[in-house]
Amino acid sequence: MNLELIQALHDLEKEKGINFDVLVEAIEAALISAYKKNFGTLQNVRVAFNKETGEINVFSRKTIVEKVNDPRLEISLDEARRLDPRYELNDIVEFEETPQNFGRIAAQTAKQVVVQRIREAERDLIYDEFTNREGDIVTGIIQRVENRAILIDFGKTEAVLSLNEQILGEQYVQGARIKTYIIEVKKTTKGPQILVSRTHPGLLKRLFELEVPEIHDGIVEIKSVSREAGSRSKIAVHSKNENVDPVGSCVGPKGMRVQNIVQELKGEKIDIVKWSSDPTEFIANALSPAKVLSVDILPTEKVARVVVPDYQLSLAIGKEGQNARLAAKLTGWKIDIKSESQLETGVEDLEEDHLAEQNQEEE
Repeated sequence: MNLELIQALHDLEKEKGINFDVLVEAIEAALISAYKKNFGTLQNVRVAFNKETGEINVFSRKTIVEKVNDPRLEISLDEARRLDPRYELNDIVEFEETPQNFGRIAAQTAKQVVVQRIREAERDLIYDEFTNREGDIVTGIIQRVENRAILIDFGKTEAVLSLNEQILGEQYVQGARIKTYIIEVKKTTKGPQILVSRTHPGLLKRLFELEVPEIHDGIVEIKSVSREAGSRSKIAVHSKNENVDPVGSCVGPKGMRVQNIVQELKGEKIDIVKWSSDPTEFIANALSPAKVLSVDILPTEKVARVVVPDYQLSLAIGKEGQNARLAAKLTGWKIDIKSESQLETGVEDLEEDHLAEQNQEEE
């Protein structure tokens, strides 16, 4: 049995990645508890597990003292030196105490430890694997719904797609494959808890990185993303190579690249805009598909006034202000949109307006 146990531990090391020495240490610690439990001893004991033969021995350990108060834990210097004249005070003397029937208890204990360590090791491996994938996309299979949360099977473990991370109106069909973005991996007593999202802006960014080779290769860079999941998103891109069109790369031949992402996000509209270090140009691009006549900025306050043709005003603002809101998130600027006719009917320039607002606040 002992040689079979050694072989089993080596097999586990290969198959499960559990270090052989770690298993041996765990078995030794468990055998100490098993010995004390079954033989009712309060002695200080050590269990030695021979890594070559699997033989198990139990040793009681006594500290060498001048005066013995507890013979179960202590031994006098004179008595110790009868065993070995080299002993000194505070040294430890060991006596073999292996019971005759300890083999059966040891086998049961070793089995329990191995099973427990396998579970713990698998949990640790899963945790290590997925904690390194925070901020990444993982494909899984929709398993079931619990308390309005979707449980997704990743093969080795499950992930939780909470209600807050679900796209409003999206249907989650049991057995369907789904891509999700890992936002957090927590270590719990029941194993790793993986929290995923379908609404996180990072999902959109990673989908483009997977779909567009130029982004994966570092030629095209995603500068910023703003998203209202399930409805509309904007993504700003920049090319490090003047000969590569960043927007065209993301759109792809006949629009196939962006359409694949739109399909994955169940019809979410995506505006791909060209990033610029010039904030006036970037803000104008961010308001796409609306056409912009002019952009005036107040850099100290990060406020911009944008003028658009009258017929483009509703498009620039968007339904319930969505286009303007997404553009503001994308650029990091507060954007005030005016039409030409509004400007002509007495709207002053941006700095005068801002001064007026400040005066009102002071009053």
